[in-house]
Amino acid sequence: MSTLPLIVFDLDGTLVDSAPDLVNALNFVLEREGLSAVPLAPARKMIGAGARAMIERALEAEGRVSEPDHVSKITDDFIAFYADHIADNTRPFEGTEAALDELARQGHKLAVCTNKLEWLSNRLLDKLNMSARFAAICGADTFGVQKPDPVILRQTIARAGGTPAAAIMVGDSGADIGVAKRAGVPVIAVDFGYTPIAIQDFQPDRLISHMRDLPATVADMALARASASN
Repeated sequence: MSTLPLIVFDLDGTLVDSAPDLVNALNFVLEREGLSAVPLAPARKMIGAGARAMIERALEAEGRVSEPDHVSKITDDFIAFYADHIADNTRPFEGTEAALDELARQGHKLAVCTNKLEWLSNRLLDKLNMSARFAAICGADTFGVQKPDPVILRQTIARAGGTPAAAIMVGDSGADIGVAKRAGVPVIAVDFGYTPIAIQDFQPDRLISHMRDLPATVADMALARASASN
């Protein structure tokens, strides 16, 4: 009997629309630096590589060059503010919870592999009453590497009790596509996330525009994998 694939999700921009709270925290620290707030639309494209990278992108957009130690201080302040406001406006994308329910009903195990810090990821998912859905929730600090380093995905899969040969990645960015390809895991991309580059340019195995399409896409990929192995 074939093993149902473990489904590994990115968090920000894939499972949840966290941009409003992330950008609110970003603008809190930018304004303390005497810089202008960044509008939500362009700031969405700065999300995805962790808090420090988001801040560096925002500073670069403002023409500000800061010493690494100062960027670290700003990042610490960002994280402290964000942690207190992590779910003020963040919500799962439309159809996400129904898709997760359906995948779980079918017998799939689920996991999260994100470049967000693990404790922040757990806090957010706890606030949204979603943590119990996942066999593992792993972040940038869990294994000491970030996506697209394949170690983070392989170790997340292992922690969830799966294997790369029976896993599917779901994400919204080049880092998600890259980590999946490097780990030898097929990948489904969503086109409603935060990537500054069109997600199809990264050549995911499949592309969906709404989470309601995820269970059928997973089933189709699993069937194709099973047929190829016969």
